[in-house]
Amino acid sequence: MKVNCSSSRLLSALVLSTLLLSACGTESANNVIAPIQQPTADPAPIETIQPSPTADPSAELVSGLTGLPVSENSLPRPLAVMINNAPAARPQSGVSEADILYEVLAEGGITRLIGIFQSHTGVVKIGPIRSIRPYLIDIGESYGGVTVHAGGSPAAYAILQKEKKADMDEIGRAGAYFWRDKTRKAPHNLYSNAAKLREGAEKLGYEKSVKVPGYLFNNPDYISAGGEPAAEFSVNFLLKSYKIDYKYDTQLQTYQRYVNGKPHLDLNNNKPVEAANVMVMGSDHKVLDDVGRLQVDVELGGEALLFQRGQVTKGRWSREPGDVIRFVKDGKEELMYPGITHILVVPNAPSFSSHVVYGGADSAT
Repeated sequence: MKVNCSSSRLLSALVLSTLLLSACGTESANNVIAPIQQPTADPAPIETIQPSPTADPSAELVSGLTGLPVSENSLPRPLAVMINNAPAARPQSGVSEADILYEVLAEGGITRLIGIFQSHTGVVKIGPIRSIRPYLIDIGESYGGVTVHAGGSPAAYAILQKEKKADMDEIGRAGAYFWRDKTRKAPHNLYSNAAKLREGAEKLGYEKSVKVPGYLFNNPDYISAGGEPAAEFSVNFLLKSYKIDYKYDTQLQTYQRYVNGKPHLDLNNNKPVEAANVMVMGSDHKVLDDVGRLQVDVELGGEALLFQRGQVTKGRWSREPGDVIRFVKDGKEELMYPGITHILVVPNAPSFSSHVVYGGADSAT
């Protein structure tokens, strides 16, 4: 069965057409682009969401991003790492150990992964690491993270320099904290690890501790009766080489991620990339230039689906100023299950439902 959605708008169709025409474009950090235009449409009302609970200082330390106990006495500042997701960059390293993993379109129909690393401090290797865009900066900063990247669009560099962001750029002054893997071809061979990045962030004078917004979590044994069955689902961005599937494992109580029909594995440990919670959210996308660079809305809210425990809940994504993206239903924040969360941002064009199919092999909502 297919996801219900509102009728397609003419503007959305035009956006998708432009995106598809740019699908064979490549990245370039040298082209100057016009200033980003702000959305002209009035934003939809954002639902009131519940604040995250304050942790009991005497209780066992629990990650506000995963809801899982951590062994450290305190958690470090998150790292928001831009991870290459081109076919030549797969399989990546470290993606199974990100507390939060985003997938968002870049130009030419390719997608970028953003790994938010905080509680898994033992990550040996993260990458390949790639370039930054304005909306990717925004997502990483919403978690208080130090932005880790290699290069970026002119608009992204303008933001980093003007606002003096906490970022580590391999092309800039943080190059000593990255390395190239000679077994892979550039630009799909740039890596770092949590220890080197935290060492570099300290030497660059970035704050070690910041306020990190947390999520609300369910009791692991609670099973909601309000969702629809969704043992598996598929997400299609634009290109055929970016078809994503998730299949629910009843024993592990997680969704296993597949890319183009094959399990998505972490090169570090050969473990599957999986998540206890997977949110798919629809966002307005706008092409900015002939290279295909995008403006992606990560602020105004919109349609969303939340997959947990073999079920799907229909709702909306919402974001308050200074906060992270949250899933809300009937005006309240939906509880997450303890574990890793994946958030996939797909275009609203030609419709949100056109990018998501769930249920059995021959049926979807």
